[in-house]
Amino acid sequence: MMRFPSPLLAFVLYVSFPSFVAAQALKLPDPLPGTAPLKLSVPLDEHMVAGIDRYALQALAQSPQLRPEKWNYDFNSHAAFIESIKENRARFKTIIGAVDPRVTGPGFELLTTTEKSSVIAECPAFKVHAVHWQVLDGITASGLLLQPTGEIKARVVALPDADWTPEMFVGLKAGVPKSAQIPLALAARGIQVVIPTLMSRDADFSGHPEVFYTNQPHREFIYRMAFEMGRHVIGYEVQKVMAAVDQFERLDKQEGRILPVGVVGVGEGALLALFSGAADYRIQSTWVAGYFQQREGVWREPIYRNVWSQLTEFGDAEIAAMIAPRSCVIEACAVPVVDGPPAPKKGQRASAAPGVIDIAKPASVKAEFQRVLPIFEQLGLQQNLSLVFSGEGTGPAGSGKALADFLFGLRIRQNKKLIPPVELQRTASGILVDPNARQEQQFNEMNAFTQELLNRSARYRDAEWQPGKYTSVALWEKDADRPRDKVYDELIGRLPAPEQPVPLNVKTRKVLQHDQYQGFEVMLDVTPEFVAGGILLVPNDLKPGERRPVIVCQHGLEGTPMDTIRADGHSYNAYKNFSEQLVKRGLIVYAPQNPYKGRDRFRTLQRKSNPMQRSLYSYIIPQHERTLEWLSSLPFVDRQRIGFYGLSYGGKTAVRVPPFVKQYVFSICSGDFNEWVRKNADSAHRFSYVFHGEYEIFEWNMGHVANYAELSYLMAPRPFMVERGHNDGVAPDEWVAAEYAKVRRFYTQMGIGDRTEIEYFNGPHTINGQGTFAFIFRNLNWKPSGD
Repeated sequence: MMRFPSPLLAFVLYVSFPSFVAAQALKLPDPLPGTAPLKLSVPLDEHMVAGIDRYALQALAQSPQLRPEKWNYDFNSHAAFIESIKENRARFKTIIGAVDPRVTGPGFELLTTTEKSSVIAECPAFKVHAVHWQVLDGITASGLLLQPTGEIKARVVALPDADWTPEMFVGLKAGVPKSAQIPLALAARGIQVVIPTLMSRDADFSGHPEVFYTNQPHREFIYRMAFEMGRHVIGYEVQKVMAAVDQFERLDKQEGRILPVGVVGVGEGALLALFSGAADYRIQSTWVAGYFQQREGVWREPIYRNVWSQLTEFGDAEIAAMIAPRSCVIEACAVPVVDGPPAPKKGQRASAAPGVIDIAKPASVKAEFQRVLPIFEQLGLQQNLSLVFSGEGTGPAGSGKALADFLFGLRIRQNKKLIPPVELQRTASGILVDPNARQEQQFNEMNAFTQELLNRSARYRDAEWQPGKYTSVALWEKDADRPRDKVYDELIGRLPAPEQPVPLNVKTRKVLQHDQYQGFEVMLDVTPEFVAGGILLVPNDLKPGERRPVIVCQHGLEGTPMDTIRADGHSYNAYKNFSEQLVKRGLIVYAPQNPYKGRDRFRTLQRKSNPMQRSLYSYIIPQHERTLEWLSSLPFVDRQRIGFYGLSYGGKTAVRVPPFVKQYVFSICSGDFNEWVRKNADSAHRFSYVFHGEYEIFEWNMGHVANYAELSYLMAPRPFMVERGHNDGVAPDEWVAAEYAKVRRFYTQMGIGDRTEIEYFNGPHTINGQGTFAFIFRNLNWKPSGD
């Protein structure tokens, strides 16, 4: 990596020939020597976020070309092909959260009473039963079973769109076009069909009565808590499909035969059909109606479709390829259009993430289909893959050609006799099913299951990290890089190294002139696409030839470096001008601009990055590395004495950057340290982000990788401090104290308990600047000016 030219010429003149310069005041030119003039037509944060945005979009666009390196297809035989994608299939099930063991259920359980039958409707060809079945420990599936009155030829799981109930999917309630009522067409042909209820896009239950309710779709509310625990609403529902297939196998054993199994879905159900067909090899035929297309624009879709690392390995084509050598039908058709989350109703707060669902463009469908077709062709099974357009791709699901191709995959011959339209009749004796109550039950089950994962997660992390075995610094340092790399790769996500060294290309301009210090806005290149930047504060009493320590002072959410410097205005309430206070004590101060500013402009960076196994901190860590590289080149900086101090989102940075940037000699987390996993996954606590608008905050599987205690372990043996106001609304004291106690114990058992501390003060979400300042001066070996 190319280093910034050093030393700074003008400063060399100053330190070498001090008689040329007034002794009482340091004078640095504008721009700083060795840097170009900084000229920006927009604020630094906007320029920075736009650059990261370009980088992220470029990575998404390039992802199809990079995916082949993750695959090692063997086309020598069908069995060899299946074996060659075994690890890919396992990784796919992991990233969608379909990892928990399913329970062995007693079969499809009929919902009936002593007074009411499970049969809610019927026609000569089949009966419609209200059923449920066991899935996971505490999670069931609930919906309808269409049971043919004659010979059963196959068994199928039919998945409606998330806006449709099972009753709508079979025409018992209005809202679904006749041709899209696919379960009826299947059951009329002697196929046993089960239809599970999906998490809907309504928001009736998305909240808690002791906190508040939100406008988040049910799918998003479950997604948020589950994502933090390495689970997903998608994975839970794929498990429901696989549990239905378990019951199909059970029926086959009872009946002494093996019937073909299929899955079909429309809209959100099509996503689940595609994913289920890829995940479960027992499914012989898959029909995907209204989902399949190029997926590089997934960041525009609802957040409950966000899958960590998906596009590094699995576009729609790669997922469909895992269905081979079995049958896959792609139908381009109309689906319910979603133009955003539901508007808040009375009693709800707006906190849902943006996201839309449109009908797939035919060109996109065709392009993605062309990517998967060669896989089937090389297997000699092109007949097992079909692309059908309903109308021009905007007609209703359930076209005759798609149906025929799906039946072909089930090895069912089409009856030449015309099958009359199905006319279901409601039964007077049928049990009354309340779709709203059923939705609530399904929602509550997923919620409770995820909360139990949360409650058990600390034990899991302890078993993984085994912090008690590190009784010396030497033992820890021998092992520390392994968990450090795991957290970086699995939780944060690592950017690829640039192919060519990137010059720092530093630009500066003077923005502050104070009688005690000078301030320069700085911008430098991290990659050709995006920059790092901030404000450098240099004390005026810097002596010739002197190298001083640096404290990096990090702002919080929607902040700027200047917020940490100003001694007036709204920002002073939180930051107490701690950057200015510290430069007045004689330290060199660098206040970085981090990219978490601009609301949806920065939050969508997370959406654009997660599919590539990246997060906001995938960019922030290299930004800090490059910044320290430049700071270290300055002739007045002691590169061995650079510390970090961040408030709020800057406190998040304190446990996500210094642990991986070893040049930071200490880290102070202010106004953020707490039981972070619970804060992101607890569905019944007012402190939880589950309820709030920061939809970018959730980190994949953090509950099973590292909480704040484990992130803080990675600082050891370097000093680490927490600053905590008793009235800080980020978390209750009890959460903070319990999580920090683990850190304290970890340091103490290694004999370095004097290197970590927590300061409580009677105040809110703010810099206190008492114990932390003492910590800074001690660990930078600095006697502050005036002391």
